[in-house]
Amino acid sequence: MTKKMALIALVAGALFLSGCNQQGKDAAAPKVEAVAQAPLVAPPADNAQAWKLYLVNVAKQHMEGIRSSPFMYYLPSQDAEDFDEQYQRQVDNVGGAVMRGVLPGNMLAFGSPASGRMADLIVEAFQHVPAGSMKDVRVLFIGSSDDLERVRTAVEPSGANVVFHEVK
Repeated sequence: MTKKMALIALVAGALFLSGCNQQGKDAAAPKVEAVAQAPLVAPPADNAQAWKLYLVNVAKQHMEGIRSSPFMYYLPSQDAEDFDEQYQRQVDNVGGAVMRGVLPGNMLAFGSPASGRMADLIVEAFQHVPAGSMKDVRVLFIGSSDDLERVRTAVEPSGANVVFHEVK
């Protein structure tokens, strides 16, 4: 992971955690919760920062029963200058993580304006995961319904629970 991507992941995680830790602390907490539960509309594909915030907000809506901060995986629009390099790095990151194992109660969240390529990444990363090794892990796929069945087929043998959020 590049320093820039690590920083973005850190900021997204901090934003996520700060939102979780504010509940009940002040009068603004209900407003934050109401915003998080509002229907989400995906930003333009070429706005990477807005997309990352969108993914964090979608992941927040699917955290029930999850005990740790989610592992977030993002790919930019396919017309990004270094898309192929970012794609390969993410395949390597995800493949390594799922092969080492993910503890029950964790969530892996995947999203991209390039839904088909994100589905390709998930399929590739999960191809060598031992059957049943990810029981009680949630895999959130944020993408197009056209790609959902490929993701399910790749992930479900691992024992992970696939959750889908359609990009609107």
